[in-house]
Amino acid sequence: MIHDDITDFAAALPRGRGVLGLDLGTKTIGVALSDRLLSSATPVETVRRQKFTLDAAHLLEIAAAREAGGILLGLPRNMDGSEGPRAQSTRAFARNLAALTDLPIGFWDERLSTVAAERALLEADTSRKRRAEVIDAVAAAYILQGALDRMRHMRDAHGE
Repeated sequence: MIHDDITDFAAALPRGRGVLGLDLGTKTIGVALSDRLLSSATPVETVRRQKFTLDAAHLLEIAAAREAGGILLGLPRNMDGSEGPRAQSTRAFARNLAALTDLPIGFWDERLSTVAAERALLEADTSRKRRAEVIDAVAAAYILQGALDRMRHMRDAHGE
């Protein structure tokens, strides 16, 4: 099931399982995974896009192998908050993926995530070649971490 609201997505997640975070690009998909306490996100890999059926099968294999309890996609909104063709493409990917899995699927605003990931890699003095290899997975981790921080804030506000 697809959840547009992070509160609904958080409520649909099974306890004790991590969340798979995805940064959908036109050529690659950055993949990150949270820990089971939903406190930190770690880059996992960058998947070279082929066609949807192959991409989806690979992503669901990762989700199963890592025992993910949900999938969070970065939603590429425009800077003014509106949704353009890339956001529509991400929503279509989510709808198609939802037809293949019972895992809850959610979205998180990914504006400036790649910029932040690039800055972090530069600060870590990562080589240009290595940055190109890992930027999408790091961006996915950045997106996922933003959502995890929001979910933790929601839990703290409710005394959980």
